[in-house]
Amino acid sequence: MLTPWDPLHRAYFNGYALWTYLTTPFLLAMNGVNVSEISPWIETGETWRVLRAIFPKEIATHSPVQDFFFDSEYQLRRHDYNVDVAGGFEAAQLVYDYIEVDGIRLPSKRRAYTRNSDSRPNLEPVMVSIDISNVKFS
Repeated sequence: MLTPWDPLHRAYFNGYALWTYLTTPFLLAMNGVNVSEISPWIETGETWRVLRAIFPKEIATHSPVQDFFFDSEYQLRRHDYNVDVAGGFEAAQLVYDYIEVDGIRLPSKRRAYTRNSDSRPNLEPVMVSIDISNVKFS
Protein backbone atom coordinates (compact mmCIF):
# COMPACT_ATOMS: atom_id res chain seq x y z
CA MET A 1 0.00 0.00 0.00
CA LEU A 2 3.05 2.25 0.14
CA THR A 3 3.97 1.74 -3.51
CA PRO A 4 4.67 5.16 -5.10
CA TRP A 5 2.52 5.72 -8.17
CA ASP A 6 2.79 8.27 -10.94
CA PRO A 7 -0.11 9.22 -13.28
CA LEU A 8 0.68 6.30 -15.63
CA HIS A 9 0.46 3.78 -12.75
CA ARG A 10 -2.89 5.24 -11.69
CA ALA A 11 -4.20 5.11 -15.28
CA TYR A 12 -3.16 1.47 -15.65
CA PHE A 13 -4.77 0.51 -12.33
CA ASN A 14 -7.98 2.45 -13.01
CA GLY A 15 -8.25 1.00 -16.52
CA TYR A 16 -7.98 -2.67 -15.65
CA ALA A 17 -9.89 -2.29 -12.38
CA LEU A 18 -12.90 -0.59 -13.96
CA TRP A 19 -12.85 -3.03 -16.86
CA THR A 20 -12.97 -5.91 -14.35
CA TYR A 21 -15.79 -4.33 -12.34
CA LEU A 22 -17.93 -3.31 -15.31
CA THR A 23 -17.66 -6.66 -17.11
CA THR A 24 -18.34 -8.90 -14.09
CA PRO A 25 -19.87 -11.50 -14.26
CA PHE A 26 -19.36 -11.77 -18.04
CA LEU A 27 -15.57 -11.84 -17.74
CA LEU A 28 -15.85 -15.10 -15.79
CA ALA A 29 -16.93 -16.80 -19.04
CA MET A 30 -13.89 -15.61 -21.02
CA ASN A 31 -11.52 -18.12 -22.57
CA GLY A 32 -8.76 -19.07 -20.19
CA VAL A 33 -10.60 -18.07 -17.00
CA ASN A 34 -10.95 -21.12 -14.74
CA VAL A 35 -13.99 -20.84 -12.44
CA SER A 36 -15.05 -23.19 -9.65
CA GLU A 37 -17.50 -22.96 -6.79
CA ILE A 38 -15.95 -23.00 -3.33
CA SER A 39 -17.50 -23.15 0.15
CA PRO A 40 -20.41 -20.79 0.81
CA TRP A 41 -19.83 -17.66 2.89
CA ILE A 42 -22.08 -16.26 5.62
CA GLU A 43 -22.16 -12.49 5.95
CA THR A 44 -24.75 -10.21 7.58
CA GLY A 45 -26.94 -13.26 8.22
CA GLU A 46 -27.03 -14.26 4.55
CA THR A 47 -25.42 -17.23 2.85
CA TRP A 48 -23.59 -16.30 -0.34
CA ARG A 49 -22.33 -18.68 -2.99
CA VAL A 50 -18.71 -18.10 -3.90
CA LEU A 51 -17.05 -18.54 -7.28
CA ARG A 52 -13.26 -18.64 -7.37
CA ALA A 53 -11.79 -17.41 -10.63
CA ILE A 54 -8.24 -18.06 -11.74
CA PHE A 55 -7.25 -15.61 -14.46
CA PRO A 56 -4.63 -16.25 -17.13
CA LYS A 57 -1.65 -13.90 -17.25
CA GLU A 58 -3.00 -12.41 -20.49
CA ILE A 59 -5.84 -10.71 -18.58
CA ALA A 60 -4.77 -7.63 -16.65
CA THR A 61 -6.57 -7.69 -13.33
CA HIS A 62 -5.87 -7.34 -9.60
CA SER A 63 -4.50 -10.83 -9.00
CA PRO A 64 -4.63 -14.28 -10.62
CA VAL A 65 -7.01 -15.69 -7.97
CA GLN A 66 -10.18 -13.82 -7.07
CA ASP A 67 -13.40 -14.73 -5.28
CA PHE A 68 -16.86 -13.49 -6.30
CA PHE A 69 -19.72 -13.72 -3.75
CA PHE A 70 -23.33 -13.98 -4.99
CA ASP A 71 -26.55 -13.73 -2.99
CA SER A 72 -29.65 -15.91 -3.35
CA GLU A 73 -30.79 -13.77 -6.32
CA TYR A 74 -27.41 -14.29 -8.05
CA GLN A 75 -26.39 -10.69 -7.60
CA LEU A 76 -22.73 -10.00 -6.93
CA ARG A 77 -22.36 -8.78 -3.34
CA ARG A 78 -18.64 -8.96 -2.70
CA HIS A 79 -15.42 -9.35 -4.66
CA ASP A 80 -12.18 -10.43 -2.93
CA TYR A 81 -8.71 -10.13 -4.43
CA ASN A 82 -5.14 -9.18 -3.67
CA VAL A 83 -3.96 -5.87 -5.08
CA ASP A 84 -0.73 -7.12 -6.63
CA VAL A 85 0.26 -3.71 -8.04
CA ALA A 86 0.12 -2.20 -4.54
CA GLY A 87 2.11 -4.65 -2.45
CA GLY A 88 -0.41 -7.51 -2.69
CA PHE A 89 -2.66 -6.43 0.17
CA GLU A 90 -5.89 -8.40 0.61
CA ALA A 91 -9.01 -6.49 -0.41
CA ALA A 92 -12.73 -7.10 0.04
CA GLN A 93 -14.92 -5.02 -2.23
CA LEU A 94 -18.56 -4.69 -1.18
CA VAL A 95 -20.99 -4.26 -4.07
CA TYR A 96 -24.51 -2.87 -3.63
CA ASP A 97 -27.32 -0.48 -4.61
CA TYR A 98 -28.26 -2.21 -7.84
CA ILE A 99 -29.80 -0.24 -10.68
CA GLU A 100 -31.46 -1.51 -13.85
CA VAL A 101 -30.48 -0.21 -17.27
CA ASP A 102 -32.10 -1.62 -20.42
CA GLY A 103 -33.05 -4.76 -18.49
CA ILE A 104 -29.54 -5.32 -17.11
CA ARG A 105 -29.00 -5.04 -13.36
CA LEU A 106 -25.68 -3.65 -12.19
CA PRO A 107 -24.34 -2.35 -8.91
CA SER A 108 -24.08 1.42 -8.59
CA LYS A 109 -21.81 1.40 -5.54
CA ARG A 110 -18.54 -0.35 -4.74
CA ARG A 111 -16.42 0.08 -1.63
CA ALA A 112 -13.08 -1.67 -1.25
CA TYR A 113 -11.53 -2.35 2.14
CA THR A 114 -8.64 -4.35 3.46
CA ARG A 115 -9.48 -7.78 4.89
CA ASN A 116 -8.97 -8.88 8.47
CA SER A 117 -7.30 -12.19 9.33
CA ASP A 118 -10.79 -13.82 9.41
CA SER A 119 -11.35 -12.63 5.79
CA ARG A 120 -14.00 -10.14 6.87
CA PRO A 121 -13.73 -6.58 5.57
CA ASN A 122 -12.03 -4.02 7.80
CA LEU A 123 -14.51 -1.17 7.28
CA GLU A 124 -12.02 1.60 8.11
CA PRO A 125 -10.53 3.09 6.05
CA VAL A 126 -12.24 2.89 2.69
CA MET A 127 -9.50 2.08 0.16
CA VAL A 128 -11.55 2.69 -3.00
CA SER A 129 -15.01 4.22 -3.41
CA ILE A 130 -16.84 4.00 -6.75
CA ASP A 131 -20.32 5.35 -7.50
CA ILE A 132 -21.82 4.75 -10.94
CA SER A 133 -24.71 6.81 -12.29
CA ASN A 134 -26.25 7.99 -15.56
CA VAL A 135 -25.61 4.63 -17.23
CA LYS A 136 -26.63 4.08 -20.86
CA PHE A 137 -25.95 1.24 -23.23
CA SER A 138 -25.60 1.91 -26.94
